[in-house]
Amino acid sequence: MTDDAERKMQFLFALRSKGVTDKRVLEAMEKVDRGAFVRGIFATRAYDDMPLPIACGQTISQPSVVGLMTQALNVQPRDKVLEIGTGSGYQAAILSHLARRVYTVDRHRRLVQEARQVFEDLGLANVTAFAADGSRGLAEQAPFDRILVTAAAEDPPGPLLAELREGGIMVLPVGQSDAVQSLIKVTRTAEGFRYDELRPVRFVPLLEGLGQD
Repeated sequence: MTDDAERKMQFLFALRSKGVTDKRVLEAMEKVDRGAFVRGIFATRAYDDMPLPIACGQTISQPSVVGLMTQALNVQPRDKVLEIGTGSGYQAAILSHLARRVYTVDRHRRLVQEARQVFEDLGLANVTAFAADGSRGLAEQAPFDRILVTAAAEDPPGPLLAELREGGIMVLPVGQSDAVQSLIKVTRTAEGFRYDELRPVRFVPLLEGLGQD
């Protein structure tokens, strides 16, 4: 077995052992090489199940958390998905294999530019990245079937709740500090919103406005 094949097997085994069992999610994560999104001195750790630093003081989430969040989102092939917090672009790339269209927003222009280049290199034509204030959502493309937020807010932002289609699902970390956060699944029903708490997590905070880069 080649090193690459063995590394991929270990990567998928680690995902399954952490509770990522959805076949479509595992297949999408097998197709997307995390190494394409990790640069510099951390490139050798790309296949470890750990978060890694990227530019602009942000992080690329650990694969098992990406997998669990994607699994909770339950993306369907015809869905239009909004991601808040492009970061490296890794999560959006995985979503691109599961959804019809993916819109991803980040407040850091540099991260958006770098992610766009990776999407282009990987031939991901159904992903569109914007530099914008993610806490306000993306009204011009709303409503969305699924919304994924990769930064922690104190409460689910009102604009994002408003942009979720009835029957839609939003998954996001919620918490007042980086020490105490919970991953929440929000489902919009005809009667309102249902909230399910999934697991403890740690994410960078969701900030308003654009970054300075």
